[in-house]
Amino acid sequence: MLSSKLPLPAWIADPESLEGLSGELGRHSRLAVDTESNSLHAYREQVCLIQFSTSRMDYLVDPLTLDNLTPLAPIFADPNIEKVFHAAEYDIITLKRDFGYIFTNIFDTMQAARILGNKQVGLENILAEKLGVSINKRYQKADWGRRPLTPELLNYARMDTHHLLALRDLLYTELENAGRWRLAREEFGRLCHVNGSTSNVCAAWLRVRGAQQLGERELTILNELCLWREEKAKRMDRPLFKVIGDRTLVRIAQAAPQRTNQLAEAGLTNKQIDLYARDILAAIRHGRQSGLVRRPFSAHPDEAYLRRLDALRQWRKIAASKLGVESDVVMPRAFMETIAEKNPNDMEELAEAMPDSPWRLEKYGKRILELLKK
Repeated sequence: MLSSKLPLPAWIADPESLEGLSGELGRHSRLAVDTESNSLHAYREQVCLIQFSTSRMDYLVDPLTLDNLTPLAPIFADPNIEKVFHAAEYDIITLKRDFGYIFTNIFDTMQAARILGNKQVGLENILAEKLGVSINKRYQKADWGRRPLTPELLNYARMDTHHLLALRDLLYTELENAGRWRLAREEFGRLCHVNGSTSNVCAAWLRVRGAQQLGERELTILNELCLWREEKAKRMDRPLFKVIGDRTLVRIAQAAPQRTNQLAEAGLTNKQIDLYARDILAAIRHGRQSGLVRRPFSAHPDEAYLRRLDALRQWRKIAASKLGVESDVVMPRAFMETIAEKNPNDMEELAEAMPDSPWRLEKYGKRILELLKK
């Protein structure tokens, strides 16, 4: 049931209410935001709920009944409104993908906690530790694409943002006191630019864990199995793993069974055999007869690049240990790989390899250049 101590959240499911919400949110300098998607329940994931909280009210926006969510675009793009997320990257990726939003001025409470050196950074843990608030994450894997949503799901969704503004203020103070606010601000800016594109033109088998251990004929069979699974998942509107998991698909490609009674040995359940045996055996036969799938050629990085990358990794590990944080807090992997590739000679070139990172450049730039010269 919804908490009797809180006013009911506003349910936003028609254009007029959405326009009103946009106007209301635009009057605040700080908002809490979260999303719920159906990645565990559909072939093509989509954002199924967007939650907002202000200091006075919680709002639940229903994208499944609204044809146009552009009234929210100015909120996310407004540099004068701080958007507070917990674990912002996934939310930003999905909101960019589904609605094309542009983001400025965010605060990520999970990243803030990581920058402060906290080890347990899930929302449930952070709220309990910092605010003494208990929330229940039992509905984290619910099917948010179903309608109507139960009162329990509505309550769960609103609580994901209800306390974020208070948590933000506490973490901001801790960041300032620890001298890490500038680093946090850099990281928040970087998160605004994560890619929301889902375009992926590589062959399906390249996205299967374990494919690298297969020979070319086994890869060819795996490719046929992947093509079949993709089409089946699309028709059933299920995630790929709910048809057959990657590990089982690899075992089938290795064993290449030719009869139904051999499929169980490859790891298929009785239900999967009943549903898919004929199609799987047909895919295997096609894979045994088709022209071989070739692995894409990729040039090996040169030794100098690998030495630079290893030196940077060792340095990053030591620097992170001194700060009491995870290594990627000191330097994101993408920055480190670009630095190793570009091999900058001075601060100006180094700044180009790690854009919009003045704190990292100031604190670590000289040491990084010394490492590269060695």
